[in-house]
Amino acid sequence: MKLLMIEDNESVSEMMKMFFLNEEWDVTFKYDGKEGLDTFLEDPSSWDMITLDLNLPTMDGVTVCREIRKESSSVPIIMLTARDSESDQVIGLEMGADDYVTKPFSPITLIARIKALHRRSQIKEGSDSTANGSSEDFDVKTEHFKINVNTREAYFDDQIVGGLTPKEFDLLLTLAKKPRQVFSREKLLELVWDYQYFGDERTVDAHIKKLRQKIEKVGPQAIQTVWGVGYKFDDSGIKV
Repeated sequence: MKLLMIEDNESVSEMMKMFFLNEEWDVTFKYDGKEGLDTFLEDPSSWDMITLDLNLPTMDGVTVCREIRKESSSVPIIMLTARDSESDQVIGLEMGADDYVTKPFSPITLIARIKALHRRSQIKEGSDSTANGSSEDFDVKTEHFKINVNTREAYFDDQIVGGLTPKEFDLLLTLAKKPRQVFSREKLLELVWDYQYFGDERTVDAHIKKLRQKIEKVGPQAIQTVWGVGYKFDDSGIKV
């Protein structure tokens, strides 16, 4: 794996360097936001993973993330942040990050999250390269929603649900495949993020919040909270 770590805390980078070497990954370290972005832009398609600190000199992590997403919609990005508020997490996800890890973190946890995200991205790339069929073919059809895995598009009554990030699409697809089935946060972490032991349940909540906002731009809400358990998809009672 070729990984770019943009992190201004050199002690954190030095700590992670030992773990990355143990995994035999090719890692480049940058300590400044603008420098990190320039390094990525030199050869955007060469990177398999980016870890990105939120607080960086010259250019903050949110801006770096937004600029990276202008160039690549697929490179996996994990945001690293010392902050622990839902608003900061949502901002990072809104800018296109696939996940976040809150400092202080265990190196083993970060390694596990990187591996899981990389594994999921490899599965997606394999699916994209072998997918065939017309863009009119839909893999999931419910009363109001249609989802095409090949084009990675979702429609509510023929109106596209715009601006979905890769993880938001995967989350909607997972829920919509089994309408009215309740998924716990732990199960969604396993199915969508491939995290079984190292996941942060707030990742699910932050993605659900943004996904709901995007669905509501085109129609009524179909993702319901089952208090104390998790979430489910149910558009059977929607009236338009």
